[in-house]
Amino acid sequence: MAGAGPIGPAELARLTSCDERYLREWLNAMAAGGYVSYDPGRDTYYLNDEQAFALADENSPVYVPGAFQIISSVMKDEEKITSAFRTGKGVGWHDHHPDLFVGTERFFRPNYVSNLMSNWIPALDGVEGRLKSGAKIADIGCGHGASTMLMAQAYPNSEVVGFDYHPASVEVARQRAKQPGSTVASVSRSRRPSHSRGRATTW
Repeated sequence: MAGAGPIGPAELARLTSCDERYLREWLNAMAAGGYVSYDPGRDTYYLNDEQAFALADENSPVYVPGAFQIISSVMKDEEKITSAFRTGKGVGWHDHHPDLFVGTERFFRPNYVSNLMSNWIPALDGVEGRLKSGAKIADIGCGHGASTMLMAQAYPNSEVVGFDYHPASVEVARQRAKQPGSTVASVSRSRRPSHSRGRATTW
């Protein structure tokens, strides 16, 4: 709906291959909650600029669907969480549904893009200059490697090393490092990460 202008349930159903009746009821609920806007004169729905900024732009610093995906993982993990409360054994990060890992990156990456290099690192006294000239960065708990790769791109004279105990997340970072145009030289699970300036390693 972002950028499409006012649209009715029938047209939206055609574009999304969904049932019109369900979409109409869903749109009414979303309009009542303020997630979409409604024009009663035309009986159409649309995303205003603020709604689109929060719901449809994955590079927006206030993009929120990642948070919804995190919440969905909690519901999918209900049996594990219930068991943890009854037994006291706990639920490890690695035991959760994959929606938690994906949602966490979707929720935090826009803030990294908007603030990590422009606001957060410059706020640390003397750190930005050191990273520009060449230093070592330990990105602990790097997950899918979003912040690791952003820092490697921003500070080519520095060595960025991402650490995470979750093998599946490390594998995602490894595959992304292999994509064309990536500034990451290698992603390794070795005990000793490779040392090469302007490149990031995740292990």
